[in-house]
Amino acid sequence: MAYFDAASAAPLHPVARQALLASLDEGWADPARLYREGRRARLLLDAAREAAAEAVGCRADELVFTPSGTRAVHSGVAGVLAGRRRVGRHLIVSAVEHSSVLHAAEAHEAAGGGGSVTQVPVDRTGAVDPAAYAAALREDTALACLQSANHEVGTEQPVAEVAEACRTAGVPLLVDAAQSLGWGRVEGGWSLLTASAHKWGGPSGVGLLVVRKGVRYAPQGPGDERESGRAPGFENLPAIVAAAASLRAVRAEAAAEAARLRELTERIRSRVPELVPDVEVVGDPSRRLPGIVTFSCLYVDGETLLHELDRAGFSVSSGSSCTSSTLTPSHVLRAMGVLSEGNVRVSLPPGTAAEDVERFLEVLPGTVAAVREKLGAPAATEAAPRTGGDLVVDALGRRCPIPVIELAKVIGDVPVGGTVRVLSDDEAARLDIPAWCEMRGQEYLGEEPAERGTAYLVRRTS
Repeated sequence: MAYFDAASAAPLHPVARQALLASLDEGWADPARLYREGRRARLLLDAAREAAAEAVGCRADELVFTPSGTRAVHSGVAGVLAGRRRVGRHLIVSAVEHSSVLHAAEAHEAAGGGGSVTQVPVDRTGAVDPAAYAAALREDTALACLQSANHEVGTEQPVAEVAEACRTAGVPLLVDAAQSLGWGRVEGGWSLLTASAHKWGGPSGVGLLVVRKGVRYAPQGPGDERESGRAPGFENLPAIVAAAASLRAVRAEAAAEAARLRELTERIRSRVPELVPDVEVVGDPSRRLPGIVTFSCLYVDGETLLHELDRAGFSVSSGSSCTSSTLTPSHVLRAMGVLSEGNVRVSLPPGTAAEDVERFLEVLPGTVAAVREKLGAPAATEAAPRTGGDLVVDALGRRCPIPVIELAKVIGDVPVGGTVRVLSDDEAARLDIPAWCEMRGQEYLGEEPAERGTAYLVRRTS
């Protein structure tokens, strides 16, 4: 079985396993106590903090360990918003932030008290424009948030440029570095940083929160003497030690492994469109993390595709609406304006064998073809011109990718210049029909209300 979902959780690094087992014997006592066992535990905690701080590039007393990366994000956002309340209640986030950041923004806005949120858009590669961030800054902006790299498509963000704009405006910048910290430090003058150990091969249940000296920060909730009051509760010392040890280990291997994984992911990026018709590879082609490549396949049910790949021995993930209980597309793909149906994210863990990637490229074309055939999708070459009037496609009650498949089947039945109205009540159609038009050279005219659902208008241009 080839595990290709490291962006969700990387396999436990051997160093993490060794450190975890060793610290179970040595680090079980309360590090706040003065007796021998407590002092030994405290030495382990201090050493782990020093190692993590060196990897981040901050002072040890600026870093605390939290129970998760999500908790680090929520604590960081809430603490700065409270600490800078006199400045204002305005928060800036990008449209492709991790859900933990977006949920914190939603809670801030819903809490009342004048809290407001500006969401900065991204381009089709998933990157923000630093000028757009600078334009969003206001006198009442308390905090800005920007991920270092996107978890779904791998695009790296211009953190240093955005941090400079924030510094000029006197606004702290919180960077979610969960996906990138294992590969290297986050450059630029950021103010806060969060990360999660299970993303770099450490154990789950350990996050990092870094708050630079000088940032106004007020911990929220009941007070606690542990972790500078920013992460209450007894420290999970064995997991913390393992997290710090594995971060140091993966950093030592990062340069060589990054070069190797970039070659493998570039092979996937270039070969998939050659092997599989009607595929859109998404994300920035060059400014990206080493191990992540994402593509979307027209006329494919994402959930079925993932199940078939799993049966073939490949564990991959997806941002497709068809793999979600909400039946709504990934907020990242939606913000980018790219195809969401049949979405596959391949995220290679360190140590991935080139042979596994080759086998994936051998299996993928037949797997996609079989799923398309099962759904009755049109052949890639099927576009013979026929005559007829404007058409209405009733896809109400049918989920992705059926509305797009039905559109593709009938587009040839209208003359050039004619239109097709696709009736759909699936939220994914709002994203996937325009994406299909761009991929197939047809003109998307927009949407209009219908008696049920929404009507999406497409004009045939070729």
